[in-house]
Amino acid sequence: MSGKNVDEIIQQGIHGQKELKPEERKRYLGTIRERIIAVLTQPQVRDKEVYQEFMNLMKKHPQALLFANGNMEYSSLKKYIEAARINKIPYKMVINKDYNTDIGLVLAFEYAIDKEEIFLEKKSSKLKVTKVKEQGSLAKLTSWLREKRQEVKGNK
Repeated sequence: MSGKNVDEIIQQGIHGQKELKPEERKRYLGTIRERIIAVLTQPQVRDKEVYQEFMNLMKKHPQALLFANGNMEYSSLKKYIEAARINKIPYKMVINKDYNTDIGLVLAFEYAIDKEEIFLEKKSSKLKVTKVKEQGSLAKLTSWLREKRQEVKGNK
């Protein structure tokens, strides 16, 4: 009986095999944090725009696994599942009726990598242009200079 006593065997028969870090596995769709490359939350997965960084990580790590939250609508997950198929990454739909996680997608390995930051944030690709409201004498000076520039251009 290789090191197990009878009580352990009986308990395992009644309750099933012991699972390491069960709370972590519930949150991260069946895997543990130390194996994770990247995570998208449910709102991020529902976003109309695809998280390009997540797509790039799938291309970069074809030996990874994709875990998708089966409690979400398939229409939200579809773009990522299609990318997984294209990159030949196995994926699994994880449904846990007893636990509702905020996680939508997990890209992970079968072994530990201990990546420090696993949550992706949307990087804004658009520059925000803010119009500054002109006031007082500076505004008058700016207007006057614009008028003079137009006059000079008109005389040439």
